[in-house]
Amino acid sequence: MNILIIGSGAREHALAWKIKQSPLVKKIFCIPGNPGIAGLTHCAPGSTIVECVEGSVENIRALADFAAKQKIDLTVAGPELPLVRGIADEFAARGLKIFGPSRAAARLEGSKIFAKEMMKKYGVPTAGYETFENGDRAKKYVVEAEYPLVIKADGLAAGKGVAIVQTAKEAIAVVDDYFQKKIFGEAGTRVVIEEFLEGPEISVLALTDGETVIPLASAQDHKRAFDGDTGPNTGGMGAYSPYPLLFDKDIQELTQSTITPIISGMKKEGCLFRGILYGGLMLTERGPKVLEYNVRFGDPETEAVLVRLTSDLVPLLLASVEGTLKHQECRWLAKTSMTVVLASLGYPGAFEKDFEITGIDEAEERGARVFHAGTARNASGSLVTNGGRVLAVTALGETLLDARENVYEAVSRISFSGVQYRRDIGHQILGASICS
Repeated sequence: MNILIIGSGAREHALAWKIKQSPLVKKIFCIPGNPGIAGLTHCAPGSTIVECVEGSVENIRALADFAAKQKIDLTVAGPELPLVRGIADEFAARGLKIFGPSRAAARLEGSKIFAKEMMKKYGVPTAGYETFENGDRAKKYVVEAEYPLVIKADGLAAGKGVAIVQTAKEAIAVVDDYFQKKIFGEAGTRVVIEEFLEGPEISVLALTDGETVIPLASAQDHKRAFDGDTGPNTGGMGAYSPYPLLFDKDIQELTQSTITPIISGMKKEGCLFRGILYGGLMLTERGPKVLEYNVRFGDPETEAVLVRLTSDLVPLLLASVEGTLKHQECRWLAKTSMTVVLASLGYPGAFEKDFEITGIDEAEERGARVFHAGTARNASGSLVTNGGRVLAVTALGETLLDARENVYEAVSRISFSGVQYRRDIGHQILGASICS
């Protein structure tokens, strides 16, 4: 088989790494890919060729043209943007197989208001909320509201369109940022304002063909930029899998209450959902509640989850596309994994690029897997930083504590100017920082 992966981050690197292990695969293309993905050709196992090709994840027609020309047997869309813009529809119209939901189904991530309405209609527990399309009305609401509150941009905002506010003054400033300053463009011209929930946050990812739903291993992401869950929200600063306070039966129950009703509801709406649905859940004192849905593999959860998957990923992806998922199952390594994201100084705000990266080989010699997120090669061929999130360092362990010790040992070997990372991934279970 020839496989095309769309995207350039650590999630796509992890997908390429796992797909390369399949005996079904002859060649993997990645558009645009990154240096880590390009280097997979020389990595064991197998002789699968991996090639990165220049291109944009936003140019859907060009991507479909490439898939047709190269006789791609299966395309995997990594980031949300092409899915929300309808890449699955374009591929399907040309008879090309692609893993991911249609444009209509991708509204579950593309519009937080749509997702909230679906949750309400089909009985999925979520935070109480109000929606606004007018800044003045939103400001009037927050003046009279109880705090804290959560304010979310309706559209895609690269994981940054969520603000937790403690006072009316803060809330008004956020509303002005969205409606007047348009810091998220059109994505922020509609907002959801919802009650603040407390409790552990976990991620439940599930494969589906629109009928059958198979949950993947649980994970816990760490969204805040700094230790102690402080600082601004990011795209994710680290994760681990599995979440140790939940057993398999608990994950099945959570899937039945938060994922399956939406998959069934989308079918009833005439909008079959095929691909992966990722629910960000808060385990509150009143029971689990859905914070949001994503319609693609999460990042950095994917890195933590896929290193534990012992099943061949390719048949699972194909079965989702072809509607035969009921014949598949997922098998997991009985170990714990942890991922720590190394970011550029200033992320998720402004940051500089082009700093040389060293120590990756040393980290991997100690058993870690280093997935590239925002890296590039400079004119002299050196590996340099090229994004906010730069690397996702992942390690396994017999226990969560072992995994944390292993991953931070690997992290200590990697260096670039201004590197910043959370030193307390897993702290909700294990306690305080281990790395100074």
